[in-house]
Amino acid sequence: LKNTPAGYKKEYPWLKEVDSLALANVQLNLEGAFRKFFREPGVGFPHYKSKKHSRKSYTTNMVNGNICLQDRFLKLPKMQSVKIKLHRIIQEGWKLKSVTVSREPSGKYFASLLFDCENQTVEKRQAEKFLGMDFAMHGMCVFSTGERAGYPMFYLNAEKKLAREQRKLSRCEKGSRNYQKQKKKVALSHEKIKNQRKDF
Repeated sequence: LKNTPAGYKKEYPWLKEVDSLALANVQLNLEGAFRKFFREPGVGFPHYKSKKHSRKSYTTNMVNGNICLQDRFLKLPKMQSVKIKLHRIIQEGWKLKSVTVSREPSGKYFASLLFDCENQTVEKRQAEKFLGMDFAMHGMCVFSTGERAGYPMFYLNAEKKLAREQRKLSRCEKGSRNYQKQKKKVALSHEKIKNQRKDF
């Protein structure tokens, strides 16, 4: 494929509203998908993303200071500075390479920042004791000591609340404002279960 996103801007003027590097990253992903298809036909032909079920995200690269991270504010190309919550401390020598912005079904936004850092040293420690872990269908895992992980069954505990919210959603008229509000509540319930599992 020799066509570039710039070639489509006359036909689709809304492409001018988007950062050019984000469009370039999408093109690279498409080329990678085609390359994989031609090498391994079993993978399947690349298809369009679903509007309903696709992961809403985009990636842009750091070029000539177009991305700025300063005092808990993040400035992205063609956007104003947005206040963010930093989850990790960024060291002085680290170089910002790219940012991936994603939107959860609940409406929350996350920015994943990729940094380039050299000379990362990892402390080597001698293990005093060894513990074996084996996957178990009931209760997450079993340790070599004979104990089982006390898995709290987050989904089963939240099942009644989730069912109630889904029942309310089924009664709402599709496309209405109340439908959108209730859809967000269902998404928040699923997100809470996902986060509980991840933390555990």
